Amino acid sequence: MHQLINDLQVNGRLAQQLNFILETDKLKQVIRRNFIADGSRRENTAEHSWQIILITLLFADYAKERDIDLLKVIKMLTLHDLVEIYSGDVFLFDEKANIGKFENEKISAEQLFGLLPSEQKEEFSALWLEFEAGNTKESVFANTIDRITPFLLNSVNGGQSWTEAGVKAEQAMRKLNIIEQGSTELWDLFLQLVERAKNNQLLR
Repeated sequence: MHQLINDLQVNGRLAQQLNFILETDKLKQVIRRNFIADGSRRENTAEHSWQIILITLLFADYAKERDIDLLKVIKMLTLHDLVEIYSGDVFLFDEKANIGKFENEKISAEQLFGLLPSEQKEEFSALWLEFEAGNTKESVFANTIDRITPFLLNSVNGGQSWTEAGVKAEQAMRKLNIIEQGSTELWDLFLQLVERAKNNQLLR
């Protein structure tokens, strides 16, 4: 428990929630492989989390499933990367680093969400697992947004994280094919971005 909370007179539930908030502030320190739009620096995971939520609000009309629970999508996107506080960011196109990723992140999720009151721990854990499984209409759309956002940024910042890792177009097609399940319009956008990246030699 954070020292600040020990100095306060708050009930146990609020103390747990405050402790969780202070712990999740560490997400601002997790640096991702991807660069921000102007290419000047790498983004942190908290910035990524904010951006995918904003993009979800903008792109909600493009979800293939029209009766999607948007609040549930936003909850998933708010929570799913919190595990990187303990497990770190794993670059999507780093095949070796992705071995065991889910298992490591599941341990991190149990540790982090375990700080919360029991009913919130259960809710957040279930949402995290649903996002990872990607087998509901909400989790498919959440993954669609999560995948296309860094691809869009790489398309305007010179593809720095792609070129330094030697990412191939076929890898992008394979790793991001969930976009096709989530949105017709965003899949068309993705295909155009792939062709543009190939033409500009940003993807091999």
